[in-house]
Amino acid sequence: MSLTIGRPLPEGTLYRRGEAGLEEIATPELFRGRRVVLFAVPGAFTPTCSDEHLPGFIVHADALKAAGVDAIVCLAVNDPFVMRAWAKAHGEPEHITFLSDGNGEWTAALGMGRDMRKAAMGLRSKRYAMIVEDGVLKWLGVDESGLAHSRAEAVLEALRG
Repeated sequence: MSLTIGRPLPEGTLYRRGEAGLEEIATPELFRGRRVVLFAVPGAFTPTCSDEHLPGFIVHADALKAAGVDAIVCLAVNDPFVMRAWAKAHGEPEHITFLSDGNGEWTAALGMGRDMRKAAMGLRSKRYAMIVEDGVLKWLGVDESGLAHSRAEAVLEALRG
């Protein structure tokens, strides 16, 4: 699938490790009636993701909320246990929900998969950020390298307009 601004996102199931165990999150429920910023990283605990991408969203979470964002979601093709540990390693930021697409199924449905087998990381996600309103893609920033298009500041610029 190719993502198109103004079109609904495909449906899928994401996961998180909650206090009561493994929780399934249906994407229609995640996005229904809300403005959501979702940013995806190639891998939790990897250098750019841990040192730059995630911290930018932590720093700018209040500004994103002030710009009308109802939820901020961090997504990776890692298992829910790794995503929970990564959240804990970053102080469990209160405004960011860490979700897993462990098998990469939703990532593939979006057309955002990335083959990282040469780096011993398997099939992962491209680095991107999106603004979704009630399940419809409103903005998308994708980076093949670096953080120019998917960083929190780029999302804020898009929200402001």
